[in-house]
Amino acid sequence: MSRLALLVLCASAVCAQKKPITLESLREFGREATARNAPGPPHWAPDGKSFAYQQGKDLRLYFPAAKSSRLIVTLAALDDAALKPPDGGPMEWTNRRAHTGGIEWSADGKSLLYTGNGDLFLIHVETGKWDQLTKTPVAEIDPKLSPDGEAVAFRREFDLYVVDIGTHKETRLTSDGSTTLLNGGLDWVYPEEIGLSTAFWWAPDSRSLAYLQFDTSREPLFPHEDLLKPRAVFEPQRYPQVGENNADVRLGVIAAGGGPTRWFDVGDTRNTHLIARAGWMPNGKSLYVVRTNRVQNRMEALAFDLESRAASTLFQESDPYWINLDGGLVFLKDGERFLWTSQRDGYRHIYLYSNDGRTVKQVTRGNWEVSRIEAVDETAGRVFFTSSEATHLERHLYAVGLNGRGKKRLTEEAGTHSISMGPGGAYYLDTVSSLAAAPVTMLRSADGTALSVYRARDAAAEAYNVLPAEIIPFTGAEGTPLYGRLIKPVGFETGKKYPVIVQVYGGPGAAMPARNAWGGIALEQVLAHRGYLVWQAENRGGPGRGHAFETAIYHKLGVNELADQVAGVKHLLSLGIADPQRIGIYGFSYGGFMTLNALLNAADVFHAGFAGAPVTSWFNYDTIYTERYMGLPSENPDGYASTSLPQRAANLRGRLMLVHNVEDDNVLFQNSLQMIDALQAADKQFELMIYPQKTHGITGAASYQMNEMLLEFFDRNL
Repeated sequence: MSRLALLVLCASAVCAQKKPITLESLREFGREATARNAPGPPHWAPDGKSFAYQQGKDLRLYFPAAKSSRLIVTLAALDDAALKPPDGGPMEWTNRRAHTGGIEWSADGKSLLYTGNGDLFLIHVETGKWDQLTKTPVAEIDPKLSPDGEAVAFRREFDLYVVDIGTHKETRLTSDGSTTLLNGGLDWVYPEEIGLSTAFWWAPDSRSLAYLQFDTSREPLFPHEDLLKPRAVFEPQRYPQVGENNADVRLGVIAAGGGPTRWFDVGDTRNTHLIARAGWMPNGKSLYVVRTNRVQNRMEALAFDLESRAASTLFQESDPYWINLDGGLVFLKDGERFLWTSQRDGYRHIYLYSNDGRTVKQVTRGNWEVSRIEAVDETAGRVFFTSSEATHLERHLYAVGLNGRGKKRLTEEAGTHSISMGPGGAYYLDTVSSLAAAPVTMLRSADGTALSVYRARDAAAEAYNVLPAEIIPFTGAEGTPLYGRLIKPVGFETGKKYPVIVQVYGGPGAAMPARNAWGGIALEQVLAHRGYLVWQAENRGGPGRGHAFETAIYHKLGVNELADQVAGVKHLLSLGIADPQRIGIYGFSYGGFMTLNALLNAADVFHAGFAGAPVTSWFNYDTIYTERYMGLPSENPDGYASTSLPQRAANLRGRLMLVHNVEDDNVLFQNSLQMIDALQAADKQFELMIYPQKTHGITGAASYQMNEMLLEFFDRNL
């Protein structure tokens, strides 16, 4: 026997010894991951030279220069000291993206503010001693340390409060809050769709706070009900659907010691404007607001003088389609300039503005996208950012001078890099993975030099037979170059044709599925181990490839996305490995919409679909997201009508399963019920599973049951 043949046999034997990936494997691997107690994400100190992190219930401090860590405190003691708010009562529908608490450094780097079981604690980093600032049966929400470190502002229910750290004396700043009047609090749709995660901010001098007041009383009320109790519990949610009223939003300033609020005129937000960003200018003498029109194709940044309350313009942008907001104003410590990212030249790039808006310089440029500003080193005059410059299939870290010169790529390893960088950029954590390699997190210095391993690759994954994924280029509809990601089934044989499962999301703003990144031990591997080809394809509308690539979906959600998905399946069929009579598709949320869309509008291609929490008509979805892409119903009636799926119910030929939470706060159950009604009227058979959870996703034990059902559904129908 030749040496090569022997090596092949040995490799096969090693592969055969690895465990197959099943649903039980997913549960087992998850339990093992919890037991492994890996270090959590970093909370960088203000000087960027250390970071706090949780490992289990321990709060630790890491020193990059010394490559060492020490215990600060065990958080279990703080959690036990808290007066945990009682469970029960009607659901309040706080958005998942609204900031509620966590860990925050003081400006001097000597203390950490911690939220545990609804109460607030101040931890002294050097000694590990702590002070309990609140002990109430009502949660303190979204706490923030004052810049001088002497007080903490927070929300309790619907009003703003301040607690003095030295005396623990509380001051209630507002008293008119209610379930529909939120002082310093957000409605449901703003954090979900425009990325506004907080609604109050300390002044630089710690003497006052700016805050947004959300009046949701004119937003539509959606009638959720908890049907698991002995009697149904009415749990209405303020949810503005397209064309309906948004919240009335006001911007005010109030003294930290209490007193009247001084209001600033930000315009009509119910029907005309959206307040996308807000806060203090560095000089503390003015506030800034980033405001868009309702359909988000015009934007302006305004500065409001604190004394006169007059507004001046910092910058304006417009777009024939829509403006993607990503990140906020990044003010430099010199007090004179700020950074902002914009797609105004067709790709997201970094711009440097003077604080009065009179001068602007484009820092980066090219046919690629900046993903995020990671940090600024003002001493060296450079900015760190991640981008898709090398390829939109990967993300890498770069540094460039604030003058736009000397751009340098800092990450060398091929793959997708996720960066957490300390202020000033002296050190950063780099989490990198690729199709062939599981994630590893390295601690690096500013020039990219590796200092230590922060989180090693998960050795437990080596016990499982993770089937390889490959990226395959194809030509989409209208000749668009696109990429797909393919996992071949276990025991793949050339010349044999396999059933296909298409995993789809397809909506704007989500990460592209065909990336050089680790898929891991996930449901896609379970499917491949059961004999399926697993295919994911990008489509027009996704991010990372420039604004023109995104805007192909404008005013007709689902049309060009489906055309590209069909092109991807046809390319897969051309490779001679897929059975054209056994093509399945599944997805959730926008992916649920795309699954139904595929079964109803490409019935000759797709034969079975598992649609989770699908939007079935864009009339049913929220204002900010839908109007950005579809416009107002009064301005685009044909677009709304032609993309509505219930009217296509008679087109169903394949097998369909619908799943949905009855109290889904994001994609309302109304969507599935309208689809169910239309399918019944069209005499179409389908399967249905309803869950009682109060979230958009199906979680916990129910998710295992759902995945079992998904596997059985595809095994039976493909």
